[in-house]
Amino acid sequence: MTALALPVTAGAIDLERAEVKAFIERMVDEHGYERAELEAALTAAETQGSILEAISRPAEKTLAWHEYRDIFLTEERIAAGAEFWRTHEEALRRISEETGVSCEVLVGIIGVETYFGRITGRYRVLDALATLAFDYPPRADFFRRELEQFLLLVREEGMDATQAMGSYAGAMGAPQFMPSSFRAYAVDSSNDGRRDIWTDWQDVIGSVANYIVQHGWKRGLPVITQATLGSNWQGTKPDRNPLSPTETIGSLSRQGVLFSTDLPADHKGQLLVLEGKDGDEYWVGFHNFFVITRYNRSVMYALAVHQLGREVALEVQRRAS
Repeated sequence: MTALALPVTAGAIDLERAEVKAFIERMVDEHGYERAELEAALTAAETQGSILEAISRPAEKTLAWHEYRDIFLTEERIAAGAEFWRTHEEALRRISEETGVSCEVLVGIIGVETYFGRITGRYRVLDALATLAFDYPPRADFFRRELEQFLLLVREEGMDATQAMGSYAGAMGAPQFMPSSFRAYAVDSSNDGRRDIWTDWQDVIGSVANYIVQHGWKRGLPVITQATLGSNWQGTKPDRNPLSPTETIGSLSRQGVLFSTDLPADHKGQLLVLEGKDGDEYWVGFHNFFVITRYNRSVMYALAVHQLGREVALEVQRRAS
């Protein structure tokens, strides 16, 4: 059997294991963590075989864009987004004005990530991270770093390590932040002295906005526009998942890509090709589009966020009229 297929039953973390002892020593030495507190937290953690099964499961076939889009651009999700917008409109508008991140993008990210908080994960974060840190060799180093970040977060925020819930990989709350992202980007938008990305929607919205801002969002600039290839197009067929722009508005236009924008010729842009129901779709992603891919490194993800946010905004307008 491979390492990924080894059966693991639920059970407490063994503090006498060499890798667990080494982790404890590093936390004590490097971070001044109280040994008793740390050992109590790890003793409370349980290895979960279902977590290893979930992360080891062979990836499903790569979805075409139109299949991926159909998951998120549903009438039900758009309606839920409009209700979310109506309920949290004051916070959305305030945070959007403060940060420059559009309400559409904020709503789109939360809607794609967790269906507006409906699907946030059923595992204790402590169990997920401890399981993967000590019983998943392929990515043990990564998850030990995230377990380290989680325990530091617990200490900083005065949290109960056993109460935080998230995905099988340890992503937390409505924004699905890993612990390192929580520590770096979560904010207290409600000014109550806590950063709560589970139940405080002001903190959720503000934290998503801060993540986007810190990754380079530019206020007031467009995200993406649809394009066609002119008869004189001379470029090469683009990569289907470019994660940074290598062209400019001017260079794309000179190659024969047809699209409309008020951005200057030297603004970064990238031709994108996605598999639609009726053949390839062409788009030009601008700087802010690639900022969204920093949240999830996928062109399809960023386009789904953009389109869901716009559809929700249109539904909000329709209901208002």
